[in-house]
Parts: sequence; structure tokens; C-alpha cells
Amino acid sequence: MTVGKSLATFALVGGALVGGIAFASPAAAVSSCSDQFEHQFYIVFPGQKPATYYYIANCVDVTSGKVTASSNVSWQIVDDQVIDNSKRFTSFKITTRVESRSDSGASDAIVASKTCDWTALFNDDYSGPAEPGPATTCKVPSVTYNKELYWSSDSTIVYDIEGDAKGAITKQLVGSPLMHG
Repeated sequence: MTVGKSLATFALVGGALVGGIAFASPAAAVSSCSDQFEHQFYIVFPGQKPATYYYIANCVDVTSGKVTASSNVSWQIVDDQVIDNSKRFTSFKITTRVESRSDSGASDAIVASKTCDWTALFNDDYSGPAEPGPATTCKVPSVTYNKELYWSSDSTIVYDIEGDAKGAITKQLVGSPLMHG
């Protein structure tokens, strides 16, 4: 490893330790993700369907002067004694956002967003995917990176559980750590 790479790695790790990511050049590939366990939630379904844990990690990536946000989901049933494998959700959508701010204490401004419908994904595979992949990722189209701004990704989910008569539930998920530099 060269001295330059060692210093870049040190700066990257040091920035991550203070609650954000800092890096030397916009051409460098850098990623910052929230901990999926911060976004863990548990759903008890009506009837004989097994309760399930859902985990979502929000990530912001900077590569070659472009910023991209993504939300990655995984899930796992609590008890694999499945009696009822019927439909879990009437609807399950996530809106993932690339956000920027002028300084670390300022409010976020939405730069780009994308809404993904994961209803069929969860209804078709109630026990969780064998491997994460494109179907389990909601990725926002890239935007131009500005090193003067602080960048992050966050998301909102809206889901409606089949047969619970409660209607849609909205959850705002905590964003990724800030990236700057």
C-alpha cells in the first residue's frame, strides 16, 4: 500500500469515526451506510402467518463525481413453522432519497428520489431472500457531486398489512452518515 493510499484510508476511517465520511477527491469511490439494525422492525401478521423481522440499510455512494443513494432490505421469519404462506401485504413501498445540506447542522434538501414497490417481493418470498440483489435494493439515479455540500441518504416506508384493518403505516427511517469533502 502506498503512503497516499494509507493517508486516504486513515482520513476515511477518521471521518467515519466522527459521524461522517470525508474524502480527498470526488473521483474516489466512497460509501456510507446506516446500520441495518437501526432500521429493524418486527411485524406480527394476523392469522397463522409467522412474525417477521425486516432490516433496511440506507447508503450513499460517491463515485467519479456522482452521488447515488440506495436502500437495501433483508428479512427473516421468526418461526419457520409456517402454517399460512398467503399474502402478507396489500402494499409495501419505500421512497429512497439523496439529500444534501450546506453544513453538518443544516436541514436536508432532497436532490433526487425514487419509490420502489416491494409488495410482490415480500409476498412471493415470505422467509427472506437467499442472496441480496437488485430486487432487494431501491436505487436512486445518480446526481452530480458537489464537495462543498454534505450528502446523505434516507428513506420512508409505507406499508399496509393484509387483513389487519389498520390501513397504511408510515415509518421514517434514519439516514446514512453524512459524507463531505
